[in-house]
Amino acid sequence: MDECNSAIGVVLAVKDLPEPVRRCLVQVQHELFDLGGELCIPGHRAITATHVGALELALDEFNETLPPLKEFILPGGGTAAAACHLARAICRRAERRAWTLAGQQAVAPEALKYLNRLSDLLFVIARVLARHETGSEVLWKHERR
Repeated sequence: MDECNSAIGVVLAVKDLPEPVRRCLVQVQHELFDLGGELCIPGHRAITATHVGALELALDEFNETLPPLKEFILPGGGTAAAACHLARAICRRAERRAWTLAGQQAVAPEALKYLNRLSDLLFVIARVLARHETGSEVLWKHERR
């Protein structure tokens, strides 16, 4: 959780972020700190279905402004976008680690859902940031020559 939170901090350190992105990511940082505490203290609950729902709402709102994704994109598209892609990859790893922990002790399903939805949100925000920074995303080219 700390590594994911730190990676989001790198995104937030970039100047000229759209204010809705900044507000969203600052809120996520606080929630990730709470989630880290939840995972460290058996029986403690900090993340609820309301937190997951808020991520899903933000995901829908940011996704509204984007064209449908018809091709794979590569991490990049500007400094903030690339940092956000890195945060997404770290979040995915944190989710896998949380599932491993869930095999050993009780982990609230909301915590696992939160990480899953957060990685999706970070992907969408990376797309928003790429368009904000450079006007487009970096598309994967299957046949490179």
